[in-house]
Amino acid sequence: MNSLITSIVPAHNEEKNILLTIDKLLATFKEFNLNGEIIVINDGSIDSTPQLVERKMKENPGLVRMVTHDKRKGIGASFWDGVDNAKGNFVVMIPGDNENDPREILRYHELLKEVDIVIPFIFNKDIRPFFRNVLSYIFRLVVNATFLTNFNYTNGTTIYRKSVLKELKYRDNGFFFQTDILVRTIKRGYLFAEVPSRLDLRKSGKSKIVSFSGALDIMGGYLRLVKDYYFFKKEKKEQGKFSSDSVTNIRKNNKLII
Repeated sequence: MNSLITSIVPAHNEEKNILLTIDKLLATFKEFNLNGEIIVINDGSIDSTPQLVERKMKENPGLVRMVTHDKRKGIGASFWDGVDNAKGNFVVMIPGDNENDPREILRYHELLKEVDIVIPFIFNKDIRPFFRNVLSYIFRLVVNATFLTNFNYTNGTTIYRKSVLKELKYRDNGFFFQTDILVRTIKRGYLFAEVPSRLDLRKSGKSKIVSFSGALDIMGGYLRLVKDYYFFKKEKKEQGKFSSDSVTNIRKNNKLII
């Protein structure tokens, strides 16, 4: 596959993890012979994260870039800034906390010849605390019941065709952004594949999503999506509309989708 894949790496105070994250990405590009680039989104870090990234940029000119937020904007906003600055045909978010091995998702890159979105789900759930797994189960149950979907997981290192993201008229900037994207795109009819992925434990720091403010952020994103889908019916009006270069659109025009 010769298409360029942009890896978006949000990083907020990840000085103990960012170098390993970048090194793993570069090694994965080489292993799978991928044409890839890395955009680190320095999200208002006050530690040595930006200096460490700058070192990697000098060592890998053209492969590693950085976008800096003077103040922290959050993971959703960081992802969308990465999309807007991406040169690739495809984008994938690999958090800078070194919790996700990029090899686990990029091993499925060949599927992008057949679908527009590749969605990972965690198969080693026992690596996470019981409470975190319970929250994840409840969250998935609510999302699937509300929007009549059947996702196994919505908060992983999903690969998207960039043009699919560019077609979206609304961008969630908080923790709910990945679920928001997947519901809006899959309900439109975009072809996708779900694949198993192994999760590592982050070596330093802790997740920022399991907090009261994170829960409020997710609830706000969920209610916005409910409003757009059921009350204003904005997303229902977009069903069947696909980006021109998407696999879904090509197969539809060839009458391979009924």
